[in-house]
Amino acid sequence: METRLNPYLNFKSNARQAMEFYKSVFGGELKMNTFKEYHASQSPAEDDLIMHAELNAGEGLTFMGSDTPARMEFRPGTNISMSLSGENEDELKTFFNKLSAGGQIGMPLEKAIWGDTFGMCTDKFGIGWMVNITAPKTEQAQGMQTSMSGH
Repeated sequence: METRLNPYLNFKSNARQAMEFYKSVFGGELKMNTFKEYHASQSPAEDDLIMHAELNAGEGLTFMGSDTPARMEFRPGTNISMSLSGENEDELKTFFNKLSAGGQIGMPLEKAIWGDTFGMCTDKFGIGWMVNITAPKTEQAQGMQTSMSGH
């Protein structure tokens, strides 16, 4: 898979409704996962919130979104990030390192609960970036089994 750049939208408790709306506008395939599915809730109130949604509407139109958990700041107007994803580990690590230089790392680039390598940073111009390096399919399956079995 080639490296892709996609917008990533953040919502406050209405990501499901927003992403379903965008699906009604653009069509395509919508996949959504809750915080509970990834054992990432810090409160039962967050169980059914969307941790990650991805709408693939074809013709190169793909965007993602999630709800913002209570532990993270949500400010309308700053609720969009750029998401880089793909399988090219060297390329994506280089992008992450260059983007975070002079900026701030919010989450180091490391193994995530869904099996991929993931990190977040804000560049020196205040733009938020997420980098996801797709793990080989066998590692993803093992990561999901581990998270589903209660860690």
